[in-house]
Amino acid sequence: MAPESETAAIAYPVEEAPMQPWHLSARIIVGVATFFDAFDALAIAYVLPLLVKKWALSSTQIGLTISLGYVGQFIGALLAGYFADRYGRLRVLMTTVAILSLCSFMMAFSWSWASLLVIRVLQGVGLGGEVPVAASYITEIARAKDRGKFVLLYELIFPIGVMVVALTGYWIVPRWGWRWLFVIGGLSALLCLYMRRALPESPRWVKNTGASPEKCDDPVCANVERAVLSTSESEIPATLSNHPVHPRELFSERYRKRTFVVWVMWFTTYLAFYGLWTWLPSLYTSVYKLPLTQALRNSLFMQTGGLLGAFACALLIDRLGRRLWVTGALILGAVPLFVLWYLKAPSAHLLLLCSVSAAPFIASVASALYLYTPELYPTRMRALGSSVASAWLRFAAILGPMIIGTILARSSIMWAFFIFALALVVGGIVTAIFADETRAQVLEQVSP
Repeated sequence: MAPESETAAIAYPVEEAPMQPWHLSARIIVGVATFFDAFDALAIAYVLPLLVKKWALSSTQIGLTISLGYVGQFIGALLAGYFADRYGRLRVLMTTVAILSLCSFMMAFSWSWASLLVIRVLQGVGLGGEVPVAASYITEIARAKDRGKFVLLYELIFPIGVMVVALTGYWIVPRWGWRWLFVIGGLSALLCLYMRRALPESPRWVKNTGASPEKCDDPVCANVERAVLSTSESEIPATLSNHPVHPRELFSERYRKRTFVVWVMWFTTYLAFYGLWTWLPSLYTSVYKLPLTQALRNSLFMQTGGLLGAFACALLIDRLGRRLWVTGALILGAVPLFVLWYLKAPSAHLLLLCSVSAAPFIASVASALYLYTPELYPTRMRALGSSVASAWLRFAAILGPMIIGTILARSSIMWAFFIFALALVVGGIVTAIFADETRAQVLEQVSP
């Protein structure tokens, strides 16, 4: 392990270093990986309307198809953070991208509902592990004063991926069939051939673990670290601790409240997010009897609204603060869903209006959590804390679609909107009362 003074010595120069070309390269390359994560995660929503007819799937089977994929993501989220804190951010990123890519190609050749289900669970291991580790990496190379904008402009790639899969699904699925959507999703494998040599390991992780640039087997890593360290000759107070982390430290006195609060934020946000985003095309066709092309087009409008909301969040969250933005967005996102419940979701037109109204708020929080969560934990367990928190996303993603599937089979769809709206309100209240503000603070000051 590196002594405390060396660990501290990397933190402040990172904050003082000017933006350099490698910062942009890191966001682009890791962003492409995150793009394909979003693409693969939501592709199932746009092939299901065809598979329902092809394999005569029931509402329960549709719910299982969506939900069981997140079982693998839950496992991947729990494992990836632990290994990323031990062996490095980039090594785990390459592994997760390879898994999700290979399985996407395999799904294109699935021959039955059961085979698709098994491969989707395996693919989930890669999907669940990639995004939180990528968010930790991008957070660690950002400066405090503009970290929100830096990270969330990168995170825009996720809603862009969601929107692109909607566009691609709208264009390709009715014309060429559902298999081609998975083939496109598998293209991310090409990143594994380039990512390691093109990107430096996180300077914060290198110093925190005591690794030298040479041990990274990456000349770019050595060059970046020398460039960062050469930007400051100031005396740096040794305030950090870099002892080996154990998962139980997430529940230590310093981090216990943060851990439970951020878990609530992840669960409540993504219960609504994945409940709506993955089921919406099928709702339009199965409940409101719209043609497939119209159902996919209506879903595209919601994805566009989500992208606009995430972009506004990236520009404003450094000014307004994390707590205010998340609280307001969760409450405002619940209002259209309460309207759907109160009016009993009578038509596809009202569903379109309310989903487009709610999407900017819900999607902005979904992006902001990838900024906020890594800020709450120190480098030695940043990936672990982020990944375990995102595991609640996967649990919510399992539960949300199952809620809709169960309600469709037994009751009116209006009650699903009520449950999702109530979850958003609970998340907003917990955030307003208990969340710590991290805006414009150096990571090592927020989380020693």
